[in-house]
Amino acid sequence: MESTRRPRLSPAIADLRRAVRELLPEAGLVLVGLSGGADSLALAAATAFEAPRAGLTAGAVIVDHGLQAGSADIAAVAAGQAQSLGLDPVLIVPVTVTPDTGDGPEAAARTARYAAFEQALACTGAIAVLLGHTLDDQAETVLLGLARGSGATSLKGMASISGPYRRPLLGIRRVVTRQACLDAGLPAWSDPQNADPRYARVRVRQRVLPVLEAELGPGIAEALARTAETLREDADALDAMVRDLVEEICEPAEAGIGVSVAALAVHPAALRQRMIRLVVAREFGVAWERSHTLAVARLVTDWHGQNALDLPGVRVERLGGTLVFSAPRPT
Repeated sequence: MESTRRPRLSPAIADLRRAVRELLPEAGLVLVGLSGGADSLALAAATAFEAPRAGLTAGAVIVDHGLQAGSADIAAVAAGQAQSLGLDPVLIVPVTVTPDTGDGPEAAARTARYAAFEQALACTGAIAVLLGHTLDDQAETVLLGLARGSGATSLKGMASISGPYRRPLLGIRRVVTRQACLDAGLPAWSDPQNADPRYARVRVRQRVLPVLEAELGPGIAEALARTAETLREDADALDAMVRDLVEEICEPAEAGIGVSVAALAVHPAALRQRMIRLVVAREFGVAWERSHTLAVARLVTDWHGQNALDLPGVRVERLGGTLVFSAPRPT
């Protein structure tokens, strides 16, 4: 059902609709990941307007993380807003967040949220979930990656399309989504966790980016987003090249997978280290830190008879001209 709401077409609403229009799939059902905050609410309104005009059906999925008092009521309000916009179906998915996973509460909540999105995709047959990440979120992601010493995988930020997930607002500032909600008469919920300085992302948002803007001039967030886009282009090209190379140099080994030392040695470090990371990710489902990758690379470039390496999730040993990657031995 198409929305009956007819707000005036303000510049902010026009920007949101244009961004959504450019990233909608060709057909099928799309779901908006809706929290009730300004970013996702503005996205929901723009999607409710644009999807029917593109021949699509649009619904919403609201994830109730249960992390604060009254979360079920907040989810119900968001569901009511989605329905008033004409979105259908509208799902509320309660989840249990287990913050004792070692990666912190933000990562635990994200894991639970994406599991809920996968559940919603499966039960509705939707082909995409639209997420309300903005240009500001992208800039914060890049800064956090820089602070952690991350490589291009982190610094390239969030992709506009990643599997079933689409992020139409990566070119839209957060202030625009807030203005769009005001212009449309949509009251947005303010998540108190978005102002809690215990979270690194909040400190980046409230303290670090304003200081950079004040000291270096305006446009820092846009520059960081452009950096992410450039790095994504480079990283995607290298990753595609590495996938082809790995197919040629891997062979089954008695204990796991064997990789030719000579084939690794002829490539520059950027490719060699990507090849190593791809092998362990694909064969063992492990994501290594840079120190682990460099330790394995030294078995190629600085070989002097080292013992096998027992690294997270994988054992690596050089046997003649082959690196053998295998499951870790029981301790």
